[in-house]
Amino acid sequence: MIDHDRSGDPADPSGEVPAAGGTLTGIDAVAATVFAELLEATHLTRPDDIAPVLADKVVPLGVTDLVVYLIDVEQTALIPVPGGPAAGRPVLRVEGTLAGRAFATVAVLEADAPAPGRRRLWLPMVDGTDRIGVVEMTVPAPRGRVESRLLAYCERYVHLTAQVILSKSAYGDVFELVRRRQPMSVAAELQRSLLPPLVFATRNLVVAGVLEPCYTVGGDSFDYAVNGDVAHLAVFDAMGHGLTAAGTAAVALSAYRTARRQLLDLGGTYAAIDATLVEEFHGERYATAVLGQLSLASGTLRWVNAGHPPPLVLRGGKLIKVLDLHPGTPLGVPFGELPPAIGEEALEPGDRLLLYSDGVTEARTADGSFFTAERLAEFLERQAAAGLPTPETLRRLRQAIITHQAGQLQDDATVLLVEWRRDSELSLLPQTVRVGQV
Repeated sequence: MIDHDRSGDPADPSGEVPAAGGTLTGIDAVAATVFAELLEATHLTRPDDIAPVLADKVVPLGVTDLVVYLIDVEQTALIPVPGGPAAGRPVLRVEGTLAGRAFATVAVLEADAPAPGRRRLWLPMVDGTDRIGVVEMTVPAPRGRVESRLLAYCERYVHLTAQVILSKSAYGDVFELVRRRQPMSVAAELQRSLLPPLVFATRNLVVAGVLEPCYTVGGDSFDYAVNGDVAHLAVFDAMGHGLTAAGTAAVALSAYRTARRQLLDLGGTYAAIDATLVEEFHGERYATAVLGQLSLASGTLRWVNAGHPPPLVLRGGKLIKVLDLHPGTPLGVPFGELPPAIGEEALEPGDRLLLYSDGVTEARTADGSFFTAERLAEFLERQAAAGLPTPETLRRLRQAIITHQAGQLQDDATVLLVEWRRDSELSLLPQTVRVGQV
């Protein structure tokens, strides 16, 4: 039986735990045992059993009432994963809640707990730097505050929680179903299965993407990969709507990855995708795209435009350049002009690069007014001034576009936002990683 009522300070271990640099004692020994037992327990655990196991294994640290909340696919609500202490917990909105603020700011937040000498924590749950939800837990605070060492271990436990959930997601549908609040179309199911993670960060680089509408998206898609010193970037917009458009985009995306992994240059990649679409669809379907390569060392961007809206460069919170380039023929159109023009631009440290589809700038209100590239740039300028993390900027951009269209998008909308040497990756790290407590 899983006991969820144990509480109190972290127990002293009856023995010592050997470590590479000596012997662990006290809370360090308890934490080592907690992490080891969680990893051991998850080898044969079904996805549906993960939530109660996570809640049970952390109890020796004095942690109780652990509940995992996953962000829904629209990134507007945090939904409890069933099992253990989650019973009866409500869905929480991102706006206006402590849980939502922890998610949006990637910060640990505290609140009073019912029991004396304890505090309730809300901890952001990230996979590397990709936010997937938050974890609520109640922890010892014997002097009215949570000890820094315990806080650090709680954050590490939440990081491991993210890893466990993502690894178990491949073996069942429980976590995906938690994140959905309405049925998903077949086209959207296909597109979402091909997407990379929505956020990636490394030294000197942050990449974040958004794809809408979540439940019915058809022909839009994006991709990225960081190989050595180069960030590969791509945004696609396939003709049409629904499953037909999704199929075209899926073929284009797969051809792009094949060409990239064959180490083709931009011209060769364009030609390979184009040839694949022509061979498969005989000129009856096509896709527009921007394909780019960014040198992480120098900031040099090289790109190809296949009939797509031009990328934007923002500097110092202002739109400073539209990367106009004579566009090549959309991919899949027979007898297109080859090779396409290849553009080159030198980014400066702190620059933001924006790739997007026309569903963003052509989003219209009932009176016919467009969202426009200018409005897009102004929105990003305001968010930059507010100092929000990159993924939170895109989450709010999604809301702004949908609000502009009174909640109903008329076309797919895709954004890929890239930041180079802005130091923004540091804001995506867990709190105790930033301060280096462990």
